[in-house]
Amino acid sequence: MDIEEASRRCEEVFTEVEAAVVTGRPFLETVFLGILSRGHVLLEDVPGTGKTLTARSIATALGMSFSRVQFTPDLLPADLTGTHVFNERDRTFEFNEGPLFANVVLADEINRAPPKTQSALLEAMEEGQVTTDGETRDLPDPFFVIATQNPVEQEGTFELPEAQVDRFVAKASIGYPDAEGERELLYRRADRSARSPSVEPVLSAEGVTALQRVPEAVRVEDDLVDYISAVCRETREDPRVTVGVSPRGTQRLFEAARSRAVIEGREYVTPDHVTAVARPVLAHRLVLTADARVNDVARESVVEDVLDEVPVPTVD
Repeated sequence: MDIEEASRRCEEVFTEVEAAVVTGRPFLETVFLGILSRGHVLLEDVPGTGKTLTARSIATALGMSFSRVQFTPDLLPADLTGTHVFNERDRTFEFNEGPLFANVVLADEINRAPPKTQSALLEAMEEGQVTTDGETRDLPDPFFVIATQNPVEQEGTFELPEAQVDRFVAKASIGYPDAEGERELLYRRADRSARSPSVEPVLSAEGVTALQRVPEAVRVEDDLVDYISAVCRETREDPRVTVGVSPRGTQRLFEAARSRAVIEGREYVTPDHVTAVARPVLAHRLVLTADARVNDVARESVVEDVLDEVPVPTVD
């Protein structure tokens, strides 16, 4: 699959998902950064904005298996990875796969599960495998986690540790629809008997794997590599930041910029691609100082200031 075909296939997926979900194209493109970069995406928004519908629709459009896990305070790691069950007929223990054994996994309200259960996702997200009872099992390939958390009702929740937040390629928010979007939402609901709209497959698991290989062919000039590095290093120097972007975050920005170029059908990365993905890729990785948090400084504003501070290379 070449870059032109990959861009066309991405557009087909966007069109199919937009027929089911009332949302903006930038949001879908941000989610797709995680897929193309072989990473994962964190969605943070109030209840009822369509996070679950979006995840299910994307999985269906990509032609991949889908599972949803509702995180609760009593959820155990084995509830994610699976467990051994005794088979009375064979008198042996058989392994029953947990919901992580799917191509697309929706970790709904991930901040409601205790840290021990949250940590069960770490190996799966980073290594594409799970270990139970000393035995390691590979997860389906491709493997993509869409985790959600609500910014409201914080009682009884467990904030994600920085080590886990850093493993998400991007963080996005659907937001409330505008007046026209909400009107369209009601008309769509009136035109069908089912509560949830249907989505047709556009790709297959094999097609997604081929799609994920395309960004490796995108060219990144040396001055763009230096620009990406400078942006990430500048976040560590900002006085409002205690912990800046990690080296892993630098790599993720590089990968996301190449993925953005594929979505636009470009064979090389431009500064605009870097700035377009910098906020969703970098903001959630920053740890602000106590003074910055008291003054309600937004992580996104820090990233914007950094982008304004670092000289942008000239593209010939």
